[in-house]
Amino acid sequence: MLMERINRILVDEIYLSHLNKIKEHEKQRIFCRHDITHFLDVARIAWIITLERNLNFQKEIVYACGLLHDIGRWLEYEEGTDHALASGEMCVEILEKNGFDPEEIRQIKKAIASHRVKCDANEDLSALLYESDKASRRCYSCDAIGQCKKFQNGEIPEIKY
Repeated sequence: MLMERINRILVDEIYLSHLNKIKEHEKQRIFCRHDITHFLDVARIAWIITLERNLNFQKEIVYACGLLHDIGRWLEYEEGTDHALASGEMCVEILEKNGFDPEEIRQIKKAIASHRVKCDANEDLSALLYESDKASRRCYSCDAIGQCKKFQNGEIPEIKY
């Protein structure tokens, strides 16, 4: 299945501008970065979960969520704005420009804006994005694991996907 709209997002000037701003802010970051590798990891894990659980999500919707969920991260660094809410707002222009319809945009925006809130609903796009985001971290090979709040109580990193 071709993902024409997703491939257009990957070369979209606005999208690339957000990625560059994030990269600039995270130059000295010792913890996980919010770059294209992270975005693709989230998208691919979300798609694997969708297939494993027979969830009823379109592939391009899942990938759009993964690619766009953290694009507002630079605003959090600059202004203290919640990056999930900022990303939810910022994704709209990119999605419209790249052929997503209003209902798809509504779903994606909602999932992105709430991707930091744990939800156990199996058929919820926000819950899928939350779980995929958490599972995407490469903690098993992180040099800063000893300083990470996620592992302060002796937890052991694990690979799920």
